[in-house]
Amino acid sequence: MNTLRNRVQLIGNLGTAPEVKTLPGGRKMAKIVIATNETYKTQKGEKVTETTWHNLTAWGNQAEIAEKYLEKGSEIAVEGKLKNNSYTDKEGIKRYTTDIEITEFVMLGSKK
Repeated sequence: MNTLRNRVQLIGNLGTAPEVKTLPGGRKMAKIVIATNETYKTQKGEKVTETTWHNLTAWGNQAEIAEKYLEKGSEIAVEGKLKNNSYTDKEGIKRYTTDIEITEFVMLGSKK
């Protein structure tokens, strides 16, 4: 059951091109934003699509692959784990975020 702890799987489309940075020491980090859609019908029979945005982080080789092959609109399947972060904004208020640290991803859709 340990393999089920803190495990996230999503399929979605990139909202922007990956933002890749090279850190001191040469390791790469990519920030990726994907959208997932859920479609359902209301009691009146109207079709509704809700979009949820997810912030992801890829490290090392995966960041390099993301930089080379992913672009806005690309469809990917992602597996990762949740990471909680905090920061202080310009007004001095502490903010919290939950991101997904990618452990594996697969590019879906047609090759461009």
